Amino acid sequence: MLFKISFKNIVKSIKDYLIYFFTLVLGVAIFYVFNSIDKQTVMMDVTKRTSEVIDLMTNMLSGCSVFVSIILGFLVIYASRFLIKRRNKEFGIYLTLGMSKRKISTILFLETLIIGVFSLFVGLVLGFVLSQFMSLLVANMFDANLTKFQFVFSKSACIKTLIYFGLIYFLVMIFNTINISKCKLIDLLHANKKSEKVKLKNPVICTIIFIISASVLSYAYYLVTGGVEDLQSAEQIYLPIILGLVSTFFIFWSLSGLLLKIFMNIKGVYYKGLNSFTLRQFSSKINTTVFSMTIICIMLFITICVLSSSLSIKNSMTANLDKLSPVDVQFSKVLSIDDDNQEIKSDFNLSVIETLEKNGFDTDKNLDDITPFSIYKSSDLTLGKFLGSRLEKVEKQFKYLKYGREESIVTISDYNKIAKLYGNKEYSLEDNEYLVIADFDSMITLRNEALKEGETITIGSRDYVPKYKKCQDGFIEISSNHINDGIIIVPDDAIIGARLEYKGLIANYKSTNKKDKIATDEKLRKVIESTWNKTSLTSMNSKLDIAEASIGLGALVTFIGLYLGIIFLISSAAILALKELSESSDNKERYKMLRKIGTDEKLINKTLFRQIAIFFMFPLVIAIIHSIFGIKFAAFILETFGRDKLLPSIIMTAIFIIVIYGGYFFITYFCSKNIIKENH
Repeated sequence: MLFKISFKNIVKSIKDYLIYFFTLVLGVAIFYVFNSIDKQTVMMDVTKRTSEVIDLMTNMLSGCSVFVSIILGFLVIYASRFLIKRRNKEFGIYLTLGMSKRKISTILFLETLIIGVFSLFVGLVLGFVLSQFMSLLVANMFDANLTKFQFVFSKSACIKTLIYFGLIYFLVMIFNTINISKCKLIDLLHANKKSEKVKLKNPVICTIIFIISASVLSYAYYLVTGGVEDLQSAEQIYLPIILGLVSTFFIFWSLSGLLLKIFMNIKGVYYKGLNSFTLRQFSSKINTTVFSMTIICIMLFITICVLSSSLSIKNSMTANLDKLSPVDVQFSKVLSIDDDNQEIKSDFNLSVIETLEKNGFDTDKNLDDITPFSIYKSSDLTLGKFLGSRLEKVEKQFKYLKYGREESIVTISDYNKIAKLYGNKEYSLEDNEYLVIADFDSMITLRNEALKEGETITIGSRDYVPKYKKCQDGFIEISSNHINDGIIIVPDDAIIGARLEYKGLIANYKSTNKKDKIATDEKLRKVIESTWNKTSLTSMNSKLDIAEASIGLGALVTFIGLYLGIIFLISSAAILALKELSESSDNKERYKMLRKIGTDEKLINKTLFRQIAIFFMFPLVIAIIHSIFGIKFAAFILETFGRDKLLPSIIMTAIFIIVIYGGYFFITYFCSKNIIKENH
């Protein structure tokens, strides 16, 4: 009997359960998709190192799932509160007819169970379908061979999803039982007749608090943008975060009392159509949801920043790979090191090619475009001496830099050989000139100030002046990031006053076949690993290694960013939707009164649409403003990855917000419209 009542209640209240069901299905599907990645990658033909990266990624995603389940748990409990509130009168009638609270709790238990089982089934089916598309995304990201592609159902992800969501539903059942046990009959019967009064806050106090909050927030914005270079430690980053959180709360608090008063004084706007009704409804909501609006705003802010930054890292690293790693392999032999091992010291006299040949690697057979180079250093030329007259000012601003660090020096002929092979610009120098090549933005800014001043450098007994007033774009070390913070290029005879620090070599593999390149890479790695710190101090860095590392890091941040970002976005939108549906349910009598005074349905729907749109847009607009400065801060922190791909990432984030957040908005509007039309 109770099961029959529960099932009929669900069918009868399907419109009320739509948002709840939609959120559960999305949560289950996303949870399954991101926890089934390990099974999706089994069919991929990847290298051992890539496989290790994938294992690390799946372990981290598994850890994130615990955090995600907590968020979804709070969200489901919040949603169940709405459903109970929506049905207060129904429960009151049950009590009046003699039904015990235990039986009402049993009805809620069965309803939750039915919805839970159904949402789990639909969510798992949707997750299974989406996971196949995720397989293609993972394969594309890891450049994997998908010839073995087949539809894969992850039993482990399914079991994990059932366990986590089973626990969530169990907690909801306990919560519902406690809620029902505390209810009083008179409160249940008259719940929909309670009307919340709109209390107008003192506009003067609101204005003062708004100005102070906006000023504090502006200072927080400055700390993470213009003043970001003064943040010398992780602890100092907490200050703008705390200031941002507190000021956001008080901005919502002050605007909740200020906006209505402002529009009430603009008679032409306030009394036009149903604007007075819309604005008072909105002000009432903001008054009672200051804290929750603050939380939603912060969650949206985190969503925008996390999605934009993670997608930007992946896109930038992929784009950087060909540009910043234009050759297959690079070797570096350290020379200036104290060591009692005479075999290592004797190896210092050999070139990199001779070292490789000595240890059984045939360079003529395996390598092409062989280009040796040397890096020099001099105690006469440190970073501090390069900055010259600007050193004192820079030291105050950047306390963490090592100003006693000796600069890397490369001759113009060596650099031009490398530049030619890389496809970069070649240069010429007079006997007394030097130039700086760099691609790390922060250091470029510092060095450009010194170059504008025409700071001279000294190597040995000779002085050199800058040929250019700014750094030139370039690099020597292959990488997937912009890591060159400055290399001094000098005439060939300038090295007479410097010491040889490194012997380097760049080359391509003779074979263009990927499998042959991997085989050559493995041979070289065995040689390097077997000789390192034994008979030689030669190290290698290959394009294949860089590609696997960058792809792994890119995939890691992308999937974690997508996982957390989408969950945060769903949670924010769902909370707003449920709050709005609850308000629509509470305000049915008010809309009925509008109809009684002659307001047509079209105008009522238009008013409802505006009201919900304002409610959804208010936290989003402030979150977007926060995000402008948050993304600038993230770009500063992640500048080694480059900023060229930030705009496409922001566009992709905007698409996610439009689809998910906008989807919740329209579902909320149509559900609210049906709620206020009931019994009409």
